[in-house]
Amino acid sequence: MNRRLVRQRRDYLYRKHAEGAERVLLEKKRRVLPKNLIDDEYANAGLGEPKILLTTSRNPSQPLTQFAKELKVVFPNAQRMNRGGQVISEIVESCRAHSITDLILVHEHRGQPDGLIVSHLPHGPTAYFGLLNVVTRHDIKDRKAIGKMSEAYPHLILDNFTTQAGERTANILKHLFPVPKPDSKRIITFANRDDYISFRHHVYEKRGGPKSIDLKEVGPRFELRLYKIKRGTVEQNEAADEYTLRPYMNTAKKQKTLGA
Repeated sequence: MNRRLVRQRRDYLYRKHAEGAERVLLEKKRRVLPKNLIDDEYANAGLGEPKILLTTSRNPSQPLTQFAKELKVVFPNAQRMNRGGQVISEIVESCRAHSITDLILVHEHRGQPDGLIVSHLPHGPTAYFGLLNVVTRHDIKDRKAIGKMSEAYPHLILDNFTTQAGERTANILKHLFPVPKPDSKRIITFANRDDYISFRHHVYEKRGGPKSIDLKEVGPRFELRLYKIKRGTVEQNEAADEYTLRPYMNTAKKQKTLGA
């Protein structure tokens, strides 16, 4: 099993290296790069629905456990697992054995969720996000102000992911969700503003006809801050970094990494 994974990983890295050299050559000639050369990891994503395993850091607090429970409903076909004493390499190996397509890890600091990792299997990529301003459904006291949690496949809104890193990030996020039915009344939004990605979750109803829409936020809500994308899976420390946030450079405040 390990030899087969090593061989597959070696073949995959060779293809990525060859594609990188070809991309440089094509850019010099000002030709359009075929999309499958960039996103080869998701070439077979449309053949089946995503299967997600969701877990936390060790010894999670009650707020982190509650947040993970709500994320399980946000992502269709997700399974939540208690971490226990398992190490990351064991979890990834188990995911590969059970045909899991994505692994999501949620971390915390002093009882507050502060990090989210999305690792696509079997070969990557892995995106690392910081979590800010987390508000769970459990934190909202006025139950009448929030809508009911739907388990229908949601429609996605991905706003302002216009750069190459932004398109890469949007591609990682959108493949966590299966294709919805046209009549689904559930909407999930990832809106990028100044490289902070706002997550919002809504349901709507047409009570008075097509021109009268009742929109209710379901929750949870939070902001994501992308700080790294690497080409391998989460346990592969030797994998090359595809993108790294550098906030202390002199031009960092002027640059918009993900979109305009």
